[in-house]
Amino acid sequence: MNFEEHAGKSVLSRAGVSVPQGRLCASAQEAEAAARAIGPVVVKAQVPTGKRGKSGGVKLAATPEEAAASAQAILGMEIGGFPVARVLVEEQAAIAREFYAAVLNDPASRSPLVLFSTEGGMDIEEVAATRPESLRRMAVDIRKGFGPADARRLLLGLDLGEAAVPVAAMLVDLYRVYRQHDAELLEINPLALLADGRVVPLDCKLTVDDAALYRQTDIAELGAREPLSALEERGRALDLKYIELEGNVGVLANGAGLTMTTMDVVSHAGGRPSNFLEIGGEAYTKGTEALDLVLSNPGVKSLVVNFCGAFARTDVMAGGVIQAWKTLNPTIPVFFSIHGTGEDEAVRMVREELGIEPYDRMEDAISAAVEAAR
Repeated sequence: MNFEEHAGKSVLSRAGVSVPQGRLCASAQEAEAAARAIGPVVVKAQVPTGKRGKSGGVKLAATPEEAAASAQAILGMEIGGFPVARVLVEEQAAIAREFYAAVLNDPASRSPLVLFSTEGGMDIEEVAATRPESLRRMAVDIRKGFGPADARRLLLGLDLGEAAVPVAAMLVDLYRVYRQHDAELLEINPLALLADGRVVPLDCKLTVDDAALYRQTDIAELGAREPLSALEERGRALDLKYIELEGNVGVLANGAGLTMTTMDVVSHAGGRPSNFLEIGGEAYTKGTEALDLVLSNPGVKSLVVNFCGAFARTDVMAGGVIQAWKTLNPTIPVFFSIHGTGEDEAVRMVREELGIEPYDRMEDAISAAVEAAR
């Protein structure tokens, strides 16, 4: 789950990290009132994505009237596919230097990774590509954590002057917030050294592991839900794990791993999957709903059904799809691959009741589906 800037800063504040004074506003009038209370402000679009500044979603305002005009200009914009419904009106800061700091999940080291750069306020991707030596990295042993000595070691040799102490303390705080909230990413850009010597996060990007939200109930309500398509909304209402994609090969498989493997093979064969939808577990009882969901995407030109059962019985799952096929009577071609517990009976049922011969190899079934969709 992604958190908009105001929500990420709220999480930081709750954890004892000092953040700038600001108010969340939904109208130009609210923004004007906030600026009257705060003084010179920055008006920032609140959407769970980056590049807001480049899109015109961040504006300086010296007066309440300017804040109202800026909010009026930003509200209603669309940034990264997200409509702007609220702005954060935040006090302007007297910035002496800008840094970059982040803690994230790192697949390469299979550990948390703490990042720091003295080149804050810029696209970190550009910094990493053109000046990789300016981006410090430290993989963290989660058994030991990340403490003041680790932070000092990460910053060693950088020209931070008296800012080295508060910057090190901030890195320790960011790692603590990252760990306590099951975050996948906590990114501060810029992390600002102010004229008065304080180090303050002027932006915050926070992403929390969806699978951990059940134990993050105190902040879960602050997160921004991903916008769902009409079909994805339908899938959620049916309690089906459905994600709509832009391809034309429909996918039905049991288990998330097999479904993703099927999608990968579709892509490897030169096709494009139209969806993620797994009907393992109790979802096998919703064969008709699942099939109708996949076929409701008008871009679907063929369908691959891939079942592999261990504890799950493929004959039971195949029976559900067969019944769904007879009920919905679709006209697109379908290609089956069935292996595992009950496969002999499942293959017989598909052959006799649908007149379709399942493929011996998953790759062949998928290749045939990709070809049929062309």
